[in-house]
Amino acid sequence: MNIASNGDGRNNAELATGLFDDYSVNHQFFDEMFSSEGKPYPHCELLCRSLDSMPPDSLLKMQSQVEQSFLRDGITFSVSSENNTLERIIPIDCLPRLIKLQDWNHIDSGLKQRLKALNLFLSDIYNESKILKDGIIPVDMIYGCSQYRPEMRGISLPQGVHVSICGTDLVRDNDGFKVLEDNLRVPSGVSYMLANRKAVKSNFRQLFRQYSVQSIEHYGALLRQTLNELVPHNTDNPCVVVLTPGVYNSAFYEHVFLAREMGIEIVQGQDLLVHNGFVYMRTTSGLKRVDVIYRRVDDIYIDPLTFMPDSQLGVPGLFHAFRLGNVAIANAPGTGVADDKSVYSYVPDMIRYYLAEEPILPNVETYLCRNPEDLEYTLDNLDKLVVKMVGESGGYGMLVGPHATPEARDEYAQQIRKDPANFIAQPTLDLSRMPCLTPDGAAPRHVDLRPFILQSREINIVPGGFCRVALTEGSLVVNSSQGGGGKDFWVVAE
Repeated sequence: MNIASNGDGRNNAELATGLFDDYSVNHQFFDEMFSSEGKPYPHCELLCRSLDSMPPDSLLKMQSQVEQSFLRDGITFSVSSENNTLERIIPIDCLPRLIKLQDWNHIDSGLKQRLKALNLFLSDIYNESKILKDGIIPVDMIYGCSQYRPEMRGISLPQGVHVSICGTDLVRDNDGFKVLEDNLRVPSGVSYMLANRKAVKSNFRQLFRQYSVQSIEHYGALLRQTLNELVPHNTDNPCVVVLTPGVYNSAFYEHVFLAREMGIEIVQGQDLLVHNGFVYMRTTSGLKRVDVIYRRVDDIYIDPLTFMPDSQLGVPGLFHAFRLGNVAIANAPGTGVADDKSVYSYVPDMIRYYLAEEPILPNVETYLCRNPEDLEYTLDNLDKLVVKMVGESGGYGMLVGPHATPEARDEYAQQIRKDPANFIAQPTLDLSRMPCLTPDGAAPRHVDLRPFILQSREINIVPGGFCRVALTEGSLVVNSSQGGGGKDFWVVAE
């Protein structure tokens, strides 16, 4: 394939026919398949040739088959609006995203380093708080964070692990991979990583074998092993359960999926009870003691006796049993303070402080509106920045300045001025792009990546992740709740 520059920073494919006839590479964005000279990277050549040789009708049929597999398996996501909640199929693009094993190994090292530091940070702030006493992080930022749980003070967890399951969002630009945010409370999306692989692999079997794509199918077994190792007492056969808010939760499909993958029970709050400081599950044969709870319920709902009194989702007395060390909860309550978007900016300092190492993966440049200089810069440059509320997730509460109207920016500026500490700002990122299938051929769309990191006795990562894609042309918003979709992500040898 030959792609030549036309002089305005954009390149156009010079092909008589084929999938990439009208595909363009823009020098502003790193392209995951083509170099700036318009040639496929060596590890993408086989994929490029294979796709380009397929009749358009065959590709569109393949895309339809992938979508149908999601429909058959009930792979859905709930999207809430002011008036109702819609259940829809997660959009998927059948063209996989490839990465060299060498690049993946760099990501793997950086993510393990990061989670290790985050767990040390959480153990510290709920116990001796050395990092606060030494002035590395502002005290009021931590103790004033809505996700900080004073109830966790003085609790020492097995192996010091507060976060057993982490989903870290990575973006790539012309300078390489960067961490956009850490999701430490109840990270979601891993079921879509596995579902994308199943659907795409079944349609690209020969190509998949030729590439010897790194396996991710053992994630369920690895997650079960991680949870087993959290058991607070010696037992040969620990009872592990998934605690779900129920069928109306947007990620309920994933809760069921993961319970099935691990071969464990999925329960709701009313299925559990606490007696004499221990947690039990109601079964048809009587009560069964529970050792580990993989909770997909937010902190404030897990125990109405400790947190929100009117919660119908939790288990009265659960936190007491946890504090006694009679049950493990993954992730532990109070982990959300470490994925606060203001605290995020200090993770590189945590790595230096706790590990005496330089961060392997850099953060995205971040402005804290709590700081007067950063606030002034943010308000003066709203048309160039992405501004986020520190405690929100899923793309909610966010302003994408370049794509917002002047009226929307003015309204958002008023919110920032009222509560500057509740906002951070970042440059509008030049997210990398990857070919996606459209009715008119391949077209570039922006992508990011959420790998999943597991920690108990050791830190483990399957070589893959949920690759999210902004399916709307020109959009930078990849969140499923905001109309984004997914791709299969292949780690391959060059």
